[in-house]
Amino acid sequence: MNRKEGLKMFNFGDILMFDICTVFGKLLIAAILGGFIGWERERRGRPAGLRTHLLLCVGVALMMLVSEHIFVNYQVYKSDSVLRIDPARIAAQVVTGVGFLGAGTIMRFRASIRGLTTAASLWIVSGIGLAVGSGFILPAVFTTIIAITTLILLPKAESEMKRDKYMTIKMLIAGQEHLLDNIKSILEKNSVKLQV
Repeated sequence: MNRKEGLKMFNFGDILMFDICTVFGKLLIAAILGGFIGWERERRGRPAGLRTHLLLCVGVALMMLVSEHIFVNYQVYKSDSVLRIDPARIAAQVVTGVGFLGAGTIMRFRASIRGLTTAASLWIVSGIGLAVGSGFILPAVFTTIIAITTLILLPKAESEMKRDKYMTIKMLIAGQEHLLDNIKSILEKNSVKLQV
């Protein structure tokens, strides 16, 4: 057996199924790409940081590799066979499962919701893992670049944006009716819209 044959993980007849270096390379690429996004989340002190994103991306890439491996292993069955193999099934379940993981990072804090961006980054990392696992490396790298750019640069742009602000003002006015009209006119002069 020469060196090239020794690198093959499986050999089923004439079908060479997986190259061990390719498999390890895909898992390593998934770790690097997921780690980049996780690093940014970790740096901002978010609940799902470097380890979570890295492990998620590698795990999803592995699931995609397993899905493809199962498909290749059972493709010897003819189309009239009772056994049906769909390599997209595991990938579809990953997308659903990661939704639950992302939901765990979303928390309500007073009047605001925190963790939505972290949930979205977990979801995109799972997509990157699926892409790497299926060999769609270049789009996975490009998606990582877009995600990192979004996470690092857009908060600076968002801080410059003018936003509507909502406040609840509770007033207890006793006595003269005209005081309420005076308060309303003062608030409206300061561009405050009242919702009664």
